[in-house]
Amino acid sequence: MNTLSNCAQIIIALSIGYVWIVRYDNIVKEFKQYGIPDLLRNFVGATKIALSTLLVTGIWHPTLVLIPALLMAGLMACAQVAHFKVKNPWPKFVPSLLLLTLSLLVAIIHSGLMKF
Repeated sequence: MNTLSNCAQIIIALSIGYVWIVRYDNIVKEFKQYGIPDLLRNFVGATKIALSTLLVTGIWHPTLVLIPALLMAGLMACAQVAHFKVKNPWPKFVPSLLLLTLSLLVAIIHSGLMKF
């Protein structure tokens, strides 16, 4: 089960890094479409990068994982609401929905609710 969680943690972190660092110009356009101020956009990005860092660090220190996974899931749920609010097409929902699912999976594993 640790292997599954570790893979999910790495996928989440790499995805966040790619979107919020490499494709930042896309984020700027999307947040303008959502009507979200630049300061909040930057706060969300910094938070996601920090949480991603904690998720990767959690591979070696598992006690660090549960809260960042839950917070990341919360941010991804907010992304779903933003997509819904502006009536984006379904494909725009998929990345944040996948990361929401992975974050919840990681949280469930580290909470002890899922034991194998």
